[in-house]
This record gives sequence, C-alpha cells and structure tokens, in this order.
Amino acid sequence: MLSQVKINTVASTLPLATNDEHGYLDSTDLLALMFTDGRYFLQASQQMDRNWELMKQGLPGVPTWQDYLTNNLPASSRIGIDPTLIAENDSKSLSGSRKQAESKGSQTLVPLTTNLVDLIWGSDRPPRPKNAVVPLDEKYSGESVTSKLNRLASAVSSNTPAPLAFVLTALDDIAWLFNLRGSDIAYNPVFFSYAVVHFEPSEADGSKNPTAVLFLQRDAVEHDADLKYALGSQVEIRPYEDIWEYLKDLGNQVRSTFADKGQEKLVLIPDKASLAIVQAVGVDISNIVPSPITVLKAIKNSTELEGFRQSHIRDGIALARYFSWLEEKLGEEGNELTEWEGAEQLEKFRSELPLFKGLSFDTISSTGPNGAIIHYSPNPKDCAVIKQDQIYLCDSGAQFLDGTTDVTRTWHFGTPTEEEKRTATRVLQGHIAIDSAIFPNGTTGYIIDSWARKALWMDGLDFRHGTGHGVGHYLNVHEGPHGIGTRITSNASPLKAGMIVTNEPGYYADGFLSFECVTMCPIQTKLVDHSLISVDEKRWLNNYNHKLSASCRQFCVCMEVVDNPHLLWAHSTIPDIDIIDLVLDSNRC
Repeated sequence: MLSQVKINTVASTLPLATNDEHGYLDSTDLLALMFTDGRYFLQASQQMDRNWELMKQGLPGVPTWQDYLTNNLPASSRIGIDPTLIAENDSKSLSGSRKQAESKGSQTLVPLTTNLVDLIWGSDRPPRPKNAVVPLDEKYSGESVTSKLNRLASAVSSNTPAPLAFVLTALDDIAWLFNLRGSDIAYNPVFFSYAVVHFEPSEADGSKNPTAVLFLQRDAVEHDADLKYALGSQVEIRPYEDIWEYLKDLGNQVRSTFADKGQEKLVLIPDKASLAIVQAVGVDISNIVPSPITVLKAIKNSTELEGFRQSHIRDGIALARYFSWLEEKLGEEGNELTEWEGAEQLEKFRSELPLFKGLSFDTISSTGPNGAIIHYSPNPKDCAVIKQDQIYLCDSGAQFLDGTTDVTRTWHFGTPTEEEKRTATRVLQGHIAIDSAIFPNGTTGYIIDSWARKALWMDGLDFRHGTGHGVGHYLNVHEGPHGIGTRITSNASPLKAGMIVTNEPGYYADGFLSFECVTMCPIQTKLVDHSLISVDEKRWLNNYNHKLSASCRQFCVCMEVVDNPHLLWAHSTIPDIDIIDLVLDSNRC
C-alpha cells in the first residue's frame, strides 16, 4: 500500500445502537463526513455534493476522525473497519482513546471481511493493474540488492529482541530495496507487492545472512524473464495472493520454534502497515516499529545525487521551452490556450528528454483563482483559459531513470499588480531563506520551517501546507521520513547529509548543513518588488538565473542543440535585477 493517506471518510449514524443480535440505522440521522486538511478544503467544497459534510481538520473545534469516532458515538458502538485499509497505529489510538473514555462505555472495532464500498462498486470497479516489473540498473541505483539487504540486516541488529523477520508493505520501500520499478500506481514507479526479509544467524560467526521472499502478481513476473536473474539467489518470488497464508505460517512457525522464549516479539512490522498484516502474523509476536528502510532510502548515495542534478538540468530545459512557448502563444492575437492544453504541451516537451519515464504527479496548470487550489488539476473537458492578465501557476514534475523532479513556478505574462508583486516577492524571500540556510547537523525541518514563512507573516499572510517534503530517486515524489513543515511529524526526523527535500531539491554536506539547489527553472524577475528584498536576496536571484543559463547552454552543447529560441529565451527575457539598485541598497546598509 502507499504509505501516505491524505483523505479520510467516516460514515456514521446518530443515534447508533448495536448488540450481538441485531443493529439498526436511523436514516434520518445519517451523516457522511469527509475529513481532510487545509490542502484540500477548497477542492473538497467544490467537488462534494450536499450529502457530505466537510470536516476541516486542523481548524479550531474540528476533531480528527479518530477523536470523532471516540467522542461522538454512543456507548457500546461497533465500528466497522476494513483492516487492510486502516493502519495498526490508528487502531491502537482508537483503542487508547476508548480506554480514556471508559465512562462512556466500551466501543468495539469490527474487522470486515468484505469492504462495503466494494460491494456497492461491484463489477464497475476497474481491475487491479498488473503491469510489468522491471529491474533498475545499478548504474542508476548506485547499490546492489545484496548490499541493501545487508545494510537492512545491520540496521535492525540493534533491536531487542533480535528480529527473525521483517515484513515490508510500503510499495516504495519494496521497489527501493530490490532495485525494481513498475507502473501500477499512476505517477509512482511502483508495483503491487509485499515482501518478507528473514535474518538467519550464520553458523560460522553468528552474523545475519538476510534472504527475502517477494510477493508479486503473477502476470508482472511473466512479463520480464530477467527479473529472477536481477534479484539473485537471496530473493524468492511467490504469488502476490500468497502473502496472507505465508504470514500466518510464519507466525505459527515462530511460536513453535521459540516457545521457550515466551511471547517475544520477533517479527518486525512497519508502523504504517495495516491492521490486517499484524493480525495475520499475530499481535503477540509483532514488534511495530518505524520502517528502517524509510531512513536508508531517504539518504541518497553519490550516484543518486548526481542523477538528481542531471535530471533537473534536463527538466529545466523542458520548462524553459514550455514557458517560452506559452508566452509566445498567449501573445498571438485571438489565440486561446486552456490550462489542460498547457499541461499537455509541457508533458510533450518533457517526453522528448533522455531517460524520461513519465510525470511524477498530475500537472497543476492553473490560472487566476484556480491557483489558490493547492492540488488543482485541470479537467480537459471543463477548465479555464490561460489569460495574460492573470497569475499563472505551474507545479509539475517528471520521472527519469536517474531522478525525480518537482518544480513550481509562478508567472505573469502581462503586467502584474502591486499586490501580486508584493505577495510573490514575500514567497520568494521565504524560498531564498530556506535555500541559503546553514544549520547544525541534527536540525529538523520543523525548526527551520518558520524561516520560509517569516516574510509572509510580516504582511499577515501564511500557507496551509508544509514548506518541503522528501523526494524519492525515480520513486514517489513525496517521500519520508523528513520534511519541512509545521506538523510535529516534521520534528521527528533530523535532516541528514544526502537527503533530498523540496524548496528546490537539495543535498547536504557534513558538519553544518546547507542546501545545494538542483532545480534549473528560471524565476521571473517581473514579479519581484525590488523595494522589498535585500541586497543578498537580489544577488541570490541574479546568481540563480545565471547558473540556470550556463547549465542550459552546457546541456545544449552536449546535445548539439544550437540557437534554439526556446532555450535562449530564459537568458534573454529574464533580466538581472538592476545593479544600480544593489549599489543604492549597499549604501543604505
């Protein structure tokens, strides 16, 4: 399963009463609640009909869906759940909350063998994708499967008691560990799978020699004859649907073999795994821990880091071509382009680049008020026309064999208002503050998040999402465990050397840390209010656009692309901030 859940829904009846013999629902009091955070408030309010009530999590007085279930259902309620879709930790939090609310009477989680939504969906539900699973060459991954398995064994060796096995459920963890990629999930090069890694003590020195069982859909295996060769003898492939029986057998074997050790928790299960996984192994022997692969995967090796640099140079070429093309088309009298047509053209430019494998997320091509919808996606049948006199926001990214990109740029192809320039400049100042930050090793993104917001706060402005997130290497564009944001989870994982994080993706050096900007897309100086930014910020902006121009020209020389007007556009139409302004500002300092 994907490790990130962004929207939760709760269907509830008030009152609700059940017992062992029967239950009843009062349809006159039926509530259908949708819980989500600030990223989706506007989108949800536009797309949901009157049957739904939007619960805006994070606002004062709005509970989480867990708190709602605990505090709003009558005593002795039975809460139906699909155990394959609810995390073990969420089920624990509900149990903990119920214990704190014993005065209201106990509530019971009832695992359902069939998802009720699936029953309604019926035959209309599309079949599960079974696309080919292919090896990722070590020249791109920078590390062999054997090396990764050994590093995993080393990472879990400090656990007490020493684990016998580790169950993997996050698709990007599995893809990374086995150097495999797929296309079962749109925009994410992953595939439906499970895995179990076994740590068997060596008879010679007691060290762990890890082996693994990888559960894949049969069709995916048959599509690629080289898969078993790429994985090696340490990895056995079994059918995807065998996972549940395998986990039950594993649990029984551990209990039988180590009965003398009592109820030791000898099987590691990641804390994002579903309740169904824990139940299959057995709660008595399951040790719920943060996935050690998440941290291993987040710290990129030198090959991956160089891949990020090179993929961003190529990606910047496509973006420069697109914004140049868009400016040209919008300037043609009588020509109209929709947001969707713009997104399609950008994808076309990207698809012509070497090592391109697809987009990393649905392109957010938004004009005017649509730019306020945080994860907006234009509908090809009903979307706005891009206008010269409105702000245009483009948030897009691509998947390459050597890296993943995620780039946001805001443009105005006419004359921006003073308010638009001031707001855009405040955002730019926060961007520069993070990009130029230097901070001690061990600092978390939670601590530095306010640096990105300070300039906006000066004008009473803010944004309802995190400042930055981790990025996978030819993997999910959103990757943990680190990030830059106000949520307390951003304080759990320190920023470490080798991590990639947005606000331009960067990497870290030893000792004190700083960011290296690898995104290569011009920043429009037309939208900058020169009176607001400091001397250092002006120099940063000029230097950034100079670096972009030099990198693009170098790439063009290597690719034997000469005098392409779209590629020369960035250098000729993004002027420096006037050096006179810098001199005057220096005199005032």
